[in-house]
Amino acid sequence: MPAQPPRPSRRPNAGLPGPQSGPKAGFAALALALAMAWPGLAAAQNLKELYEAARQYDATYLAAKANAASAEFRAAQAEALRRPSAAVTAGASGDRTDPPRFAADTTASAQAQIAGRYPLFNRANAVTVEQAQRSLVSAQAELDAAEQELILRVAQAYFDVLAAQDTLTTTRADKAAITEQLASARRNFEVGTATITDTREAQARFDLATFRELAAENDLRTKRIALDQLVGRSEVAPRPLQVPVVLPTPQPASPEAWVTAADQQHPTIRRARVGLEVAQLETEKARAGELPTVDAVASLGASDLRSSRLQPNGSSTRASIGVQLSWPLYTGGATQNRIKETLALEEKSRNDLEAARRAVAQGTRVAYFGLLSGASQVSALEAAEASSKLALEATQLGYRVGVRVNLDVLNAQTQLFQTQRDLARARYDVLLGSLRLRQASGQLGPADVDAVNRLLAP
Repeated sequence: MPAQPPRPSRRPNAGLPGPQSGPKAGFAALALALAMAWPGLAAAQNLKELYEAARQYDATYLAAKANAASAEFRAAQAEALRRPSAAVTAGASGDRTDPPRFAADTTASAQAQIAGRYPLFNRANAVTVEQAQRSLVSAQAELDAAEQELILRVAQAYFDVLAAQDTLTTTRADKAAITEQLASARRNFEVGTATITDTREAQARFDLATFRELAAENDLRTKRIALDQLVGRSEVAPRPLQVPVVLPTPQPASPEAWVTAADQQHPTIRRARVGLEVAQLETEKARAGELPTVDAVASLGASDLRSSRLQPNGSSTRASIGVQLSWPLYTGGATQNRIKETLALEEKSRNDLEAARRAVAQGTRVAYFGLLSGASQVSALEAAEASSKLALEATQLGYRVGVRVNLDVLNAQTQLFQTQRDLARARYDVLLGSLRLRQASGQLGPADVDAVNRLLAP
């Protein structure tokens, strides 16, 4: 059986509106529900604090950060191609002839050598170094994209919790108002001023409100778990927006200005642009396969020989220095086909860059107009909230004088609370939309977190 509200005792003025009836009762219930939904408001955390926590905990972002750090070492490895190299080789050997031709037919020898090489001209190596330097730019762009994605994920989870709290708050306030209306309907029925229909309608609304409250509680629990998991903390309590709410407006107020900025700064375009440059360098490296290489070489060696045979024994040293030229004359067509392959891959990278630019431009325009639409929806819902309050007051007055029925009051109350819930959600969507626009144009950063953070309750 559905939960039943406590049945009020009969009193002399039964059937008349009590001291808490009317719109003030709804607002009182809303305040009570706020206190119940945000029990830890005094210890709540703001968006910046949770973002800083996520930067130290989120595995996806930390993986991107580690990958960016590894790119520096890959570039340092490539730089070694420009520097001299040296190696030491050493060995020892011995042999014995059996049966011996002499009294002791044995030989022992030892050798050691250090050899060095310094590239004087190697175009392929020079191009490889340039490609490694370009990879640093690509790795930084990937890290920037990961950080922007983290900001958006934290903000989304943050406002999802606030929206779930608002839903629970309005659901409880609606239930409290319905409970009062149900009690009033029962009193009126007992004194004979209303029919059983009003009581049953209010009971049905109460049962439905109970269901909605349970669903809202579970949704809030789920959203809090997601936020806790993202920032590595437990029982996170986000701070709500300041009242009155001041929402940001897009500046500059032109979608094309945002598209132009995105074309220069967006991490996806930066990576695609670097990909084209690397592909062009790969073509140059393939052409370098037809060029000679020149190296300066030097070596210093020593050997020691001990033998029972009739030959000189002792130690010797040798040293050499020179220039070595290597020029491939014929590779069986491998070099020419490699050049053709890299030219085709270069064309692919050029089209990838164009596709990235088009996708980013489209996403930026969609984010811009989505933000404008969200701001308009907030204005419309603010007007609807004011109208719903007036409609509820008029309906309650009509119910008291007998020109409206209980169902009308219940509908007006539900409409007001749903409008307030939708208005809160629309405000959060505008804030998220402003962050998405910044991300779409490649400009999202910690400063934007600070800007949103200033709109939260201190």
